[in-house]
Amino acid sequence: MNFKKTLRMPQTEFPMRGNLPNREPVWQGEWEEAKLYEQVMTKNADKPMYVLHDGPIYANGNIHVGHAMNRIVKDMIVRHRNMDGFKAPFVPGWDAHGLPIETALTKTKKVDRKKMSVSEFRAACEAYAWDQVETQKEQFKRLGMIGDFDNPYVTLTPDFEANQIKVFGEMAKAGHVYQGKKPVYWSPSSESALAEAEIEYHDKRSPSIYVAMKVTDGKGVIDNGSEFIIWTTTPWTLPANLGISVHPDYDYALVSVADRTFVIASKLFDEVSETLEWEDAKIVKTVKGAELDQVVAAHPFYDRDSLVMTGQHVTLDAGTGAVHTAPGHGEDDFIIGQQYGLEPLCPVDNKGVMTEEAPGFAGIFYDEANKPITEKLDENGALLKLKFITHSYPHDWRTKKPVIYRATEQWFVSVENMRQELLDAIARVDWQPKWGEVRLHNMIRDRGDWCISRQRVWGVPIPVFYEEDGSPIITDETIAHVADLFREHGSNIWFDWETKDLMPNGYSSEKSPNGNYTRETDIMDVWFDSGSSHQGVLEERDDQHRPADLYFEGSDQYRGWFNSSLITSVAVTGDAPYKKVLSHGFTLDGKGEKMSKSLGNVIDPAKVMKQLGADILRLWVSSTDFQSDVRVSDDILKQVSETYRKIRNTLRFMLGNLSDFDPATDRVKMSDMNDVDLFMYQRLNDVISRAQKGYREYAFGTTYQALHHFCSIDLSAFYMDVAKDALYCDHENDAERRAMQTVLYDSVVALTKLLAPITPYTAEEAWCFIKDRETDYVQLTEMPDVFTIDNESEREARWAHLLNVRTVVLKALEEARADKVIGKSLEAKLVLTVDETAYAMLNEMSHPEKLFIVSQLELVKGEETNVSVQKAEGEACERCWHVKEDVGEDESFNTLCTRCADVVKTYDPAILEETAK
Repeated sequence: MNFKKTLRMPQTEFPMRGNLPNREPVWQGEWEEAKLYEQVMTKNADKPMYVLHDGPIYANGNIHVGHAMNRIVKDMIVRHRNMDGFKAPFVPGWDAHGLPIETALTKTKKVDRKKMSVSEFRAACEAYAWDQVETQKEQFKRLGMIGDFDNPYVTLTPDFEANQIKVFGEMAKAGHVYQGKKPVYWSPSSESALAEAEIEYHDKRSPSIYVAMKVTDGKGVIDNGSEFIIWTTTPWTLPANLGISVHPDYDYALVSVADRTFVIASKLFDEVSETLEWEDAKIVKTVKGAELDQVVAAHPFYDRDSLVMTGQHVTLDAGTGAVHTAPGHGEDDFIIGQQYGLEPLCPVDNKGVMTEEAPGFAGIFYDEANKPITEKLDENGALLKLKFITHSYPHDWRTKKPVIYRATEQWFVSVENMRQELLDAIARVDWQPKWGEVRLHNMIRDRGDWCISRQRVWGVPIPVFYEEDGSPIITDETIAHVADLFREHGSNIWFDWETKDLMPNGYSSEKSPNGNYTRETDIMDVWFDSGSSHQGVLEERDDQHRPADLYFEGSDQYRGWFNSSLITSVAVTGDAPYKKVLSHGFTLDGKGEKMSKSLGNVIDPAKVMKQLGADILRLWVSSTDFQSDVRVSDDILKQVSETYRKIRNTLRFMLGNLSDFDPATDRVKMSDMNDVDLFMYQRLNDVISRAQKGYREYAFGTTYQALHHFCSIDLSAFYMDVAKDALYCDHENDAERRAMQTVLYDSVVALTKLLAPITPYTAEEAWCFIKDRETDYVQLTEMPDVFTIDNESEREARWAHLLNVRTVVLKALEEARADKVIGKSLEAKLVLTVDETAYAMLNEMSHPEKLFIVSQLELVKGEETNVSVQKAEGEACERCWHVKEDVGEDESFNTLCTRCADVVKTYDPAILEETAK
């Protein structure tokens, strides 16, 4: 009779065999059919609310691996909180307005905007946005996300738009909104104003010129005919030059060079002399910048004055210390121009083309005007130096093309009016990482007013009416009326209805004696849309609250959603919309480089899920320090797959060896367990504590490491290895075997719960095979509690010592195997010398040789660990594979040891007969 692979204890295979891509969609479908999210919310109905407010993803295109990381982290947080004593609803959000959707329609859908009315175009944008929402929604659900996907928030819905109008109205009422003409970022490629959050920087090659401007009225301080030298990298702004700025506290030198006298900052004399290649230049006089105030110079090619002004914005970082000032093309220029009564001249139109206000250059695209303007300077003898530099320059984040500063009539939110309130609110928020507080603090401290108007049509209109004299109408009555109309009909009516039909019934004003009113045609910045979500979602919905417990997005959102949400919330409520802000870095390739289709290093989450499964992607996310930039590649995911396989196989082993275990009848009390079993409970307590700490502190790498270590080291390499013989070969109801099964049962229950937020598909499948489970779905359970165990610290120390001895023994066995002394470790006999502590522990065990997976053990008490590996004496039992001297003593089972023979005798004769065949 062959017992090598038969007549061991029964086992059930946990079926997850790397078939995640096919199994996961089945689970997703079952969760949806069972309305699992609703079940979770019902289960947690009476618990404290925990709100992670989802920053709305832009509704355009398939998700990329950065999106996947973001949503997976959110899902891990939400899943864990719902299993950790909270009700944690998750409302996914979409940002559905803005230029990218307009662009997508014209480029990918071949929509001819010029042949459509505004209403038709907006309808096409809305349909496109909803299609994108549905596509992305399915991709997020495939990641294993749980949430209210049937009722997400989308910034184009009437209820959200109505709340956004209310936010605008409250901010205007508080004096935070105003209309004015000032320089803003302007994108010629988009033909619209942009906010700071819509700017990104790329290298650009620009001309660098030094220009001389002759003094016509030196005010008795400097001689007429002297020449200020200004430096600029934007020659195209020179037609808008109205002044020269100097710092009042700097010393300015009059420098004699040949037959000309130039004015520059004294500290820049050496640098400018070298750049302009001056020879025999001499400083003939020095004056304070304050003395130069109101000096008048001539424009270098137009017949007009250029006023010398003093300002604190002037620096000595570059140039000459005398700054070309065009109030229509720069924020600092505009501010000092206002102080001196200069109007913001802006001779550039919406498309970036020079206008008639730039005589000689009208009709030329601004960037192309650099050359003829430079040539004009040269003709006039005003060009002192021309070279080209490559420098970081602002670009439109959507079109990737350069932007300009351009003075236009826009709507603004005054950050200055509430700057201190904003800074105080930032200080009350919990930031992780801590540098996030410094970053946003500095941004708010330094940022100018927020331009919120856009010259587009796909967005929420600015709810302003105008009197006959052009003055704006923003009242509680008009705001409430527009908000109510939008909630009922949506914002399309702003473009479809007559102005009189949008205004409150019976509205009248002395400023409009004829009863004629007009409306604003600009829409709001999309950052105002998403920045209003604290009102449109947190305040609007019953399953949310304001402030949210957590905002979590990428680190780019310090200048985006974190920023705009803070401004609108402080303006409306007086405080931040979030209690805590957590941010993540960017996803890079395996070499740490930015992903790019042209480089071929993009990781597509859809492809990963199709090949490996979403749980692999989720496990990768949990393994990263996501608060920094993280790397991902096929090789990295392959390594994660190996970790997953170890975890999965650990689950399979435990579940397989619990097939004959009924926790209701077979559980062994801790008081009746061996010391090794109690030690394993301590290891289980450790993983529960460390995993929970990682979850609660958003340090998922800690949780990942704890779970991985527990599966691969504590269970696989130690306890399960030691337990195999008893599990497979001892009598079914042997007390030691049942004790080990009790430990494995509690371990698999706890481990499955701990894995559920990270690998929900795998955890759910494992949960199905756990007997006497408390609920149908693991997601409806609570996180495991630690077990109460006596003498933990003392036991921990003893076992740490004994495991060190085990490490020495295993190394000796490897060496003996290499030297051909033995084959398998069960062929070995150990003569083991150990100290008194280890000696006592091993002697207390009924079968200490099982700790080392050998057949025979001879213990010797000594001072140091010493191992002698010998060939075990006797024959190998065909059932347990141990080498024993009692093999064959039972004549009925002549190839078995007496232990195995005694167990096999209890089997059903039919089974023995079948085995014999």
